[in-house]
Amino acid sequence: MSDLLGSILSSMEKPPSVSNERNKLLQKQKKIIERQQAAQKDKLNKFREKIEKSVNEFIQDSHKNKFKFEPMDKVYRNIIHDVAEIAGLCAYAFGEDEVDRYVMIFKKEYAPSEDELQAYRNGEEWDPVKAKEIALQKQIFLQQKEKLQEIEENKKRKRDVEPTRNYADRYEKFVGRDAGLAAAKIATPNKQFGFVPSEQKKDQRSIEQTLADIQAKKKLKKSDHQAADTVN
Repeated sequence: MSDLLGSILSSMEKPPSVSNERNKLLQKQKKIIERQQAAQKDKLNKFREKIEKSVNEFIQDSHKNKFKFEPMDKVYRNIIHDVAEIAGLCAYAFGEDEVDRYVMIFKKEYAPSEDELQAYRNGEEWDPVKAKEIALQKQIFLQQKEKLQEIEENKKRKRDVEPTRNYADRYEKFVGRDAGLAAAKIATPNKQFGFVPSEQKKDQRSIEQTLADIQAKKKLKKSDHQAADTVN
């Protein structure tokens, strides 16, 4: 009887171990991940082929200077940047990440200016005519600003040169307010600058006074001679 039971038990399969079940589960998960990765890789490769085709069409189209792609995730934007760099194009991303961020490519000869890039960053359309008007207004504003600054600097220099105190007011009680003006009039040189004016050369004495002065000089001279003779 025991031999019969032993033979029955030995013929039965042993229950699977825990380690074997775990290995099978890991192998199954690995295959699932590999299939997902292969599908994602294939999807990215197809996307890259699509982008390369769009970029080539853009390069060959002489009427287009820039091309805007639809908003997409970062992994797809990276592919666009890579393709654009290989093709010799300029590529920039605009918009808010994870919301509406997109890529725009430009031909090298039509690379955008900083003002154009700023307009796209602000979510605005680029208008070259409007931008030119704004640049002109900005230039006029800067010129006016420089002119006003120059006027203010000239005023400041003038204030620095002028005396801070009026000395005529300070010494008015000693010399009077009009004393300086009178002295200035007397000291003002004439047009000949150094020559005695003809008015000052004229003898202002009367004839009687002139004769009296001559007689006085003669008497003085005669007195001097008599005094000299007496001493001798």
